Amino acid sequence: MTDVVRLDQAPLVELLSVASLLLVALLGTVIAVQAYRGYRRNDSRPMLYLAVGLWLLTLVPFLLNVSLATTGVDRVEIALAENVARLLGLLAITYSLYGID
Repeated sequence: MTDVVRLDQAPLVELLSVASLLLVALLGTVIAVQAYRGYRRNDSRPMLYLAVGLWLLTLVPFLLNVSLATTGVDRVEIALAENVARLLGLLAITYSLYGID
């Protein structure tokens, strides 16, 4: 299990890393919501796949990192889970671009 680090004792690079991950998750979610709204407005399945892909690419890895790291899961397993989510996100985005509508 990893040691708990207090916020006031964390190195600046770790704080910046977590802040950048949070910003990526937030911005990705905003863009995914816009894509989902486009799906709802135009009934366009590619927009739905784009929304899901962006969500899997940005928000899900952040949530996996935060939730699994606090339960003591090994870092290699966390990285695997994040990479699988990113791969599925890229596949969904690729399908939204090249798939059959």
